[in-house]
Order: sequence, then C-alpha cells, then structure tokens
Amino acid sequence: MLLEVIATTVGDAIAAEQAGADRLELVTGMKEGGLTPSAGLIEGTVRSVKIPSAVMVRPHSKSFVYDADDVRAMRRDIRLIRETGAAGIVIGTLTPQNEIDVPVLEALLEEAGGLEVVFHRAFDAVPDQIAAFRQLSGYKQITRILTSGGKPSALDAVDRMKELVELSRDSHITILAGSGLNAESLESFVKDTGVTEVHFGGAVRGPKGVEDDIAAEKIREIRDILARC
Repeated sequence: MLLEVIATTVGDAIAAEQAGADRLELVTGMKEGGLTPSAGLIEGTVRSVKIPSAVMVRPHSKSFVYDADDVRAMRRDIRLIRETGAAGIVIGTLTPQNEIDVPVLEALLEEAGGLEVVFHRAFDAVPDQIAAFRQLSGYKQITRILTSGGKPSALDAVDRMKELVELSRDSHITILAGSGLNAESLESFVKDTGVTEVHFGGAVRGPKGVEDDIAAEKIREIRDILARC
C-alpha cells in the first residue's frame, strides 16, 4: 500500500516523510484544490526529502480549462520542474464540456519528457469516467489517476472506485484514491475497492485542516492501518 500526502511547505514534506509517507504531492493553495508551487519550494523540497515528489501544475483555480497563455505558462513550469529533479507532475486538462482536452494534454506530456504524470481530480468532473480512463490509458507517461470516483468523497463512490481499480488491472495506470478518506473507514474502503494507493491532505493535519500543519501521529495511524490491509 502506497501512502501519498499533500505537502505545501518544506517542513510539511520533511514531517510527512519522517511519519511514513511514501510519496508527496507538492502544491500551494491547498484550499483551492492545489496550485503550482514556487520554484524555491520545489527545489527546497526535492533537496530535503528522499521520497518522490509529484508537483502540481495548475496556473489558476477558475477551472481545468486552459487557454494558450495558460498552456505556455504550464509548459514553462514543467521545464522548471524537470530541472529540479522532482519525480513527476500532477495535471488535469478539460474542455468546457468537461471532456479530456487532448491537444492541451498532449502538449503538456510532450514537455514532461521522462517525468511520471498523475492526472488529477479533474477526472472527477468528466461525464463518463470509464471512457475517460480508457482514453488516458493510451498515454504511457500517465502512471496514476487521482480520483474520488466522481463524488466529493471517495467513501461515497465505493462501487465506482472498485470498477476503476478492476479496469486498471490490465493497464499501466494505477488508481490513486483521494478525497474524504479517514482513519475510521480506511480499512474497509481499501478492502471493498481493492485500491493499492491512497492520498491524504487535510485529514492528516491538525484541527484546522488544510490551514494546519502536518500531524505526524495521524500519518503514523494511517500507515498502521494500511499495514493491515
């Protein structure tokens, strides 16, 4: 079982690694769903931890629809991320109709080179997740899809998550389950869906949630639960 934790500072990243996280999603603007962090934050994180960091590439929080200026900015950010030695990027591109925006996706993948690519929760806005999964599986660079099964909480989408996990078994893409997960329901969720990777943000922080620091004891609790799954 792989545990990914959102980090918004170098301190977050260090605390998450020490508590047992296997992987980081590095973002800023966590309350807005995650935006591209600064060059200094990316570089500082990569230098400070040994676990892989996947960096959010999202220039604004208005939508997952990007115009030519957005794409130029995103390509420049990806070039910078490559130079830092980060393991991967986190992207999601949609049309105004909430379909996968293939031209924009392909432009970003071209820039990504050998970086691992996670398609983020823009996936939860598409009208047909099964068709979208098959479409994304045509791109070898995309190694994970972060999803809550189309619901605000993955706990409310157990059947869809199970369906996506089963679909992924014949693919190079892994389903990374995130949003709404908690320690109380994690073991049953993992057993019911078959997911092998989980993603945590506010649930492994202090009482103020996304505005608070990483709570190492919560990560250790999640780690212990995953060890039983």
